[in-house]
Amino acid sequence: MPRLFRLLILLPALSVMGGCALNPVSGGADFVVLTESQEIALGRRGAAQVDRQYTRYENPALQAYVTRIGQRLAALSHRPKLDWRFTVLDSPEVNAFALPGGRIYITRGLMAYLHSEAELAAVLGHEIGHVTARHAVNQVSKTAAFGLGLDILGARVPELRSAGAQQNLQLLGDVLLKGYGREHELQSDRLGAEYLARAGYDPEAMMAVIAVLKNQEEYEKRRAAGEGRAARVYHGVFATHPSNDQRLKQIVGEAQRFKTATANHRGRDEYLEQIQGLRFGDDTTHGVVRGQQFLNRELDLAITFPPGWRLNTSNSVLVAVNPARDAVIQMEKPPLAVGTHTPSSYLRALLKRDQFDHEQTSTLPGGQATHEAVTRLRTPFGVGAARVVTVFHRGQPLVFLAAARNPGAEARLRSELTASLGQMRPLSADERRLAGGLRLTVIPATGIAFRELARRYPALNEDQLRLLNGRYPDGQPRPGELIKVVDAPDLKAGRVSETSRASITAHDPRTRVPGVPPITPPIGEVVK
Repeated sequence: MPRLFRLLILLPALSVMGGCALNPVSGGADFVVLTESQEIALGRRGAAQVDRQYTRYENPALQAYVTRIGQRLAALSHRPKLDWRFTVLDSPEVNAFALPGGRIYITRGLMAYLHSEAELAAVLGHEIGHVTARHAVNQVSKTAAFGLGLDILGARVPELRSAGAQQNLQLLGDVLLKGYGREHELQSDRLGAEYLARAGYDPEAMMAVIAVLKNQEEYEKRRAAGEGRAARVYHGVFATHPSNDQRLKQIVGEAQRFKTATANHRGRDEYLEQIQGLRFGDDTTHGVVRGQQFLNRELDLAITFPPGWRLNTSNSVLVAVNPARDAVIQMEKPPLAVGTHTPSSYLRALLKRDQFDHEQTSTLPGGQATHEAVTRLRTPFGVGAARVVTVFHRGQPLVFLAAARNPGAEARLRSELTASLGQMRPLSADERRLAGGLRLTVIPATGIAFRELARRYPALNEDQLRLLNGRYPDGQPRPGELIKVVDAPDLKAGRVSETSRASITAHDPRTRVPGVPPITPPIGEVVK
């Protein structure tokens, strides 16, 4: 059957499943299967999922600032009567997104890399555009249409029952449904630029945000090439745009006709004042990573891992992966209290098992009692033998799970695990301050180059400071301007020793250990 004829058959079938509504932006017919009230309900359910995955950034003044700007833009949009809500998420991820019905989210990770109120408004305006144009609703409608459409067509048109025809329709659905797509993104850019101009901001801020994100992508590619790994490039807001996007430039130019008499506001100093003290990098609730060290205030714990190991913390679990990615160590604090247990009986009670292989009880150099055993667990490398170590550190139970891909890696892992455990100790005064986390600090530039700033504020290296300030790849601070650096509380000259300052050099808090799941959630599934 010719392709055009197949589509002509498909369209009447889809029409029985939904209706055409007027698009709030274009005013034209818009095929959707959700009413506005259903759209709002869908957004509400999505917000509940966001709440389970993220936490709200606890800074009322910053939340109010973002809400004020967002509401100003939304009031000038094509759907001003929606219940618009704007939230800053406590996440180091560089991202922003929108849910149907008017819920807009931006991470503190993205806010750290923006340079002005106009750039913040550009991000929010872009996301508002997705909502006003009902992009998510269209996506949901097409999903429902293609799912039900296949059933209808398979029943009514015998030729479409074949596997090949079904696959063609599925591929067509995939093209329409995977992400918003470039055309929808450009429409959101057009709407966002319009809302910016109407609200008194310079629409050119759209281009500035693109530059921020593309510079990060370029830096990550260069860094990955130097480390011999695949680049972890950004895939969020504005990601579909090339660096020199002529269509976006045209869109921004067209938005100039909406400018008010004062539509050139950038608000750089106002924005930098609002993000002064912004948390940077990982949440410190579950400990922080500083180079090869893991520091945790709650546990009063410092532990150092071998050179080259990658560390990541999430939900009370520390995961460390070796450079060859053939060995992993996982540390967590189980909910089971120590009580009257010994390390040996604690391990048995925790894993609900009496017999283990190669058991050994010992005392670490720091005086902590430990018990080590081997058992079969589900690991990132499949079901196999894993080393389990219970450590009582300052009256608190810690469990280390270690697994390797093969016997050679296991032999190396055992010695490296022993070395790391041997360095467990309470935090020093300097480390306790470092474990308080990193904060963004705004300071005036005094003619100092980024290389010198990286020496004084070693949480980020020279290139990372350039990224943070929009000067990548080779720019320098302009005398007298306000610039951003990243520091730990009290990490000032004379307050923390040079040795401790050196321990945090060049750790990128955005780094994650991708593709390595926990050995087992929450502490261990024993395989008998």
